[in-house]
Amino acid sequence: MRIYPTVFRLCFSWMDAEKAHKIGFTMIKAIHTVGGGAVLRRMFTPSSSLTTQALGLTFPTPFGLAAGFDKEGKGINALVNLGFGHVEVGTITGQAQEGNPQPRLFRLVEDRAVINRMGFNNDGAAAVAPRLKEALAGLSKTYPGVRPIIGVNIGKTKVVELEDALEDYLISARTLAPSADYLVVNVSSPNTPGLRLLQDVATLRPLLVGVREAANASAARHVPLLVKIAPDLADEDVADVAALALELKLDGIIATNTTISREGLASPDALVQEKGAGGLSGAPLKARSLAVLRQLKAAVGDSLVLISVGGVESGADVQERLDAGATLVQGYTAFLYEGPFWAARINKELAALRK
Repeated sequence: MRIYPTVFRLCFSWMDAEKAHKIGFTMIKAIHTVGGGAVLRRMFTPSSSLTTQALGLTFPTPFGLAAGFDKEGKGINALVNLGFGHVEVGTITGQAQEGNPQPRLFRLVEDRAVINRMGFNNDGAAAVAPRLKEALAGLSKTYPGVRPIIGVNIGKTKVVELEDALEDYLISARTLAPSADYLVVNVSSPNTPGLRLLQDVATLRPLLVGVREAANASAARHVPLLVKIAPDLADEDVADVAALALELKLDGIIATNTTISREGLASPDALVQEKGAGGLSGAPLKARSLAVLRQLKAAVGDSLVLISVGGVESGADVQERLDAGATLVQGYTAFLYEGPFWAARINKELAALRK
């Protein structure tokens, strides 16, 4: 199960990162399509000791796949075969958009990190909704007991002005909420101009209230709602978001998104500069993501579900986040470096730690 780093070095490390991602994801989906999913499920179903209650839902493991890998809901059922307890789809916008010009995804191998300026490339809420419905039906049939969970992450369409952002988010909320186990408002990507300004509590309050009302009305049930924040927020701003989440009685906070910081990297400065602008994810985020998690836990206690993401690579990393106050933990970047057996290995390590 540890041969993939060699495969990555030989087959993918020299290849454009976005192309490599598409090839890998296509292979995962193809294995599922030809019937290999049943074999993978038998091999990689998480131990029952990892079952986790959160957001009024039952997760087969606290470890899931963060938004960004399956942007359009095309491979949910294939991904959960690998052992992820939940898959967060997106980010999805109200309108379809191509995202930023390529190349827009870059590796910093020495740092086990990735820089992306994808720009929310996706087919739009109307196209993704039926995929979610189909995936949900498939999961319910395949997993008669505890099934993996589908989260849906929504963001602002690039061409929509900030003053019109609420209505844009509402389009996504109304369209996607009926087939979402939980919904995430993403106001923290650095790759949509002005988006992070929505993290200001004065702007964030009506946005969250509106999305919650629209989602619940459309789904005819309570749809758990979370907000995803950036690691670059100052501590006082993190405290303000935590206070707002408590005030609005949100279901949770996801911490954290990618960072615009380039501090403390092992990669040569010239290489980092060559990659250009974008959000940095992976191992360099570990310390800040953990610090934000601990600050949030101190602020909200047990009132909100905290999902920790950023720099998670091993079962020990996941357990550290759980011990620091997270209920659920997500990963993404290490998946690109560790390969398809990564989630199963983390679940195995977590189960061993619990023994």
